[in-house]
Amino acid sequence: MDRARRSELLGLPFDGVTMQSAVARCMEWCTGPRAPHTVITANAAILCTMRRDPELRKACLSGDLIVPDGMSVVWASRLARVPFPERVAGVDLMARLLRQAASRGLSAYFLGARREVVSKLAARCAQTYPGLSIAGWRDGYFRADDHAGIVEQIRERAPHMLFVGMPSPFKETWCERHRDRLEVPVIMGVGGSFDVLAGYVRRAPPRVQSMGMEWAWRLTMEPRKMWKRYLSTNSEFLWLLGREIVARRLRQPAANRAAG
Repeated sequence: MDRARRSELLGLPFDGVTMQSAVARCMEWCTGPRAPHTVITANAAILCTMRRDPELRKACLSGDLIVPDGMSVVWASRLARVPFPERVAGVDLMARLLRQAASRGLSAYFLGARREVVSKLAARCAQTYPGLSIAGWRDGYFRADDHAGIVEQIRERAPHMLFVGMPSPFKETWCERHRDRLEVPVIMGVGGSFDVLAGYVRRAPPRVQSMGMEWAWRLTMEPRKMWKRYLSTNSEFLWLLGREIVARRLRQPAANRAAG
C-alpha cells in the first residue's frame, strides 16, 4: 500500500481507499508473491483504546491496510478536514473478499467465535461461495499455550486469507504478533462478523446503514450490552476529536506564516 496516500486521524494513518480499491489491494496480495499483510478496520472504540494500550497502538500502526469501520470515523475525518472516501465496514469487506476469493479459487481460514458459530460460518461460505476453498476453522476458546499450535496449523494449511473473529484488542495484537510466522497474504481481524455472516446476528437494514445509524440499531437490539459501551466510547471519542480539531486549527496559521 502506498503509505504516502495516508491521512492521519487521532494518531492513526488511514489509507484513502474505497471498498472496491481495498478489495483489489487484498486480491493483489493473495495472488502475488506470498508475504503476510494485516488489515486494520478501525472504529471509534479502537481509536480511543489505542491511546492507552501501547500494544494495540503498535499493532494498528503496523497495519498494511487501515480503513474506517464506522460512519463516526468517516464523519470525524470530514470535521478534521482529512476526509476519507467512504466507510469500509469490516463485515462488508470480509464478505466481498470471500466472493472475490471464490471467483479465483482461493482459500480462507476462520479463527474465532463459538464452535457452533464458526462451524456454521464455514458451512455457509462453502455453500454461498462454491469456488472458495475452506482451509480450516477453529473456535476462539483457547489458552495462551495453544497459540503456537494454532499458528502452526494455519501455516500448514497455507490459506490465502485468515479471518480472526475475536474482540479488540486481542484480534489486532494476536494478528500482529504472529503475522510473520503465519505467512498468510491477508490477515484480518473481523470482530463479530462471524456471528453476522453465520446468521446468528441480524444487521441493520441497508437504509439504516447508509444513514450511519447502525450503532443505534445495535443499541435497540442489545441495550444492556451496548449502552454503557457506546456512552463511554462516544464521549471519549468526541472529546478526543474536539481536541484534535482545535489543535489542527491552531497549527494552520503557524504553517501559513512559515510558508509565507
